[in-house]
Amino acid sequence: MPRQVTAAIAVLCLLVPVALGGIWLGGNPEWLPDPISTAVLGDDATRTVDDAVDTVREAYVEELSDDELADRAISGLITSLEDPFSAYFDPQEYQSFLQTSQGEFQGVGISVTRVERGLRVVRVFEEAPARDAGLRPGDVVVRAADRDLGGLPEGAGAALIQGDAGTTVPLTWVRDGEEISREVERASIRVPVVESSLERVDGEPLGVVSLATFSSGAHAQLYEDMRELLEQGAEGFVLDLRNNGGGLVSEAQLVASAFIAEGPIVTTRGRSVPTQTLSATGDPIAADLPVVVLVNENSASASEIVTGALEDRRDATVVGQETFGKGVFQRVIELPNGGALDLTAGVYLTPDGRRIGGAGNGEDEDGLTGIVPDVEASDDPDTDPDEALDEALETLAGEL
Repeated sequence: MPRQVTAAIAVLCLLVPVALGGIWLGGNPEWLPDPISTAVLGDDATRTVDDAVDTVREAYVEELSDDELADRAISGLITSLEDPFSAYFDPQEYQSFLQTSQGEFQGVGISVTRVERGLRVVRVFEEAPARDAGLRPGDVVVRAADRDLGGLPEGAGAALIQGDAGTTVPLTWVRDGEEISREVERASIRVPVVESSLERVDGEPLGVVSLATFSSGAHAQLYEDMRELLEQGAEGFVLDLRNNGGGLVSEAQLVASAFIAEGPIVTTRGRSVPTQTLSATGDPIAADLPVVVLVNENSASASEIVTGALEDRRDATVVGQETFGKGVFQRVIELPNGGALDLTAGVYLTPDGRRIGGAGNGEDEDGLTGIVPDVEASDDPDTDPDEALDEALETLAGEL
């Protein structure tokens, strides 16, 4: 018999028992040592999840695609965390999220924050369909696109409101206990990130810069407006962060750097991310000028980072109402299906080591709250003057 044939028969004699043994062990994994069993078949928890998904695929009354099963499994996992700030974005929702972080999106023209019943409106943009439909800050949207929003993560609820320009979405919102339902047309919305003006109090020229969100590039617009106000003679600034729900931590670092020459801005700390301290960077625009920070109950996250930094590093006076109290930050982790997880990854500390409340809207389980203002003030929406801004300007004038 040729030597090559003899060798081939020998190899087959070795492979057949191995293959048969592998088939038998695949059906009897308890015979495998634990490390090998886990490597080959996955751990018990993973197999249980896979079995559950397979069972739903085969036995559920309605047929579900693999994509639908994956979306529902991930959504259920995130919902079970009972964390109002963590969310799963399916591929379409993630694209909407990316557009919003760039300062533009297609929707009705509102910014929102999650509450128990749905989404509370914190801002209605000028010339947006939402304004024409009668939506106001403080309204709570409880239903969108024929779905109840109570219990949904903020990103998932907002994605139901957003959609292609020219299409419509049925919305129901609550104001003073009364439900209002309207069909609202969507449009392409460009978020006006910075608004500014020069005001005079007792003859003193004071700059007001209002920041709507910490989207990508927001600091550059803020710097430009601040420089123009300085050219007009501004001798101090009111930084208006009311209804600013946050955004990118890197933008918070850069915005604070307009007022702080050097040193720490914020420290982030989490279980899966290294502790990191972000410091002031670049050339400050108003490091030697007085600054007052104006906030309200909808000032959250990156707004609280900047406010805390200016309190600790510049001894800035805070005017307005207690902030939201979102002392945690998110990591956005992309998934193979084109979606993403927006997970609460850790907490942040002000330069003096203070933690802001993590639960939002009141004292959390550790007794932490939002940032409490030095001077309380609020705006009456039914009057023309902005009473809170007037109080901030008077406070700033008194510091000159």
